[in-house]
Amino acid sequence: MSLVSSFYRVRAAYSGEDDRPLAGYLASMGTYAGLVGLAAAVGRRRGARLPERFSLADTALLAVATHKASRLLTKSSIASALRAPFTRYEEPAGEAELNESVRADNGVQHAVGELVTCPFCTGVWMAGGLTAGLVLAPRATRLVITALTAVAGSDYLHLAYAAAKKHVAE
Repeated sequence: MSLVSSFYRVRAAYSGEDDRPLAGYLASMGTYAGLVGLAAAVGRRRGARLPERFSLADTALLAVATHKASRLLTKSSIASALRAPFTRYEEPAGEAELNESVRADNGVQHAVGELVTCPFCTGVWMAGGLTAGLVLAPRATRLVITALTAVAGSDYLHLAYAAAKKHVAE
């Protein structure tokens, strides 16, 4: 039995009546693995050494920056131009965010559409890229994650201000 026929058999057994884009998911995972491998190869070639551990401050900045970067990519109005080949606009979704649906029914385009509309899914990619940045270019990456963390903090202050203003008006 060929690899291709095995794939179709597994896909049919897994998906049943639904047309799940398993090939697209495999392509996405392969791309992610390839990028991780590329980062590792670049690090090795440059002689970068993995830190014994990350500081609590770096971990906190990384967590908030990953959250903000994934929200910006997957939900912001401005980034909708990047998502447009894979998504369809549905409606506004709160403060400067949009709800979108995946356009393609199957394949790589569908898998990418799911990735670019899911902040949880994109968070893995963002965290991987920013973590690699902390190893390969720590000063520049700390600058980026500090800025993203400041933007996230600003967002929460805007929301708190609006809530306080609404509370006072009531």
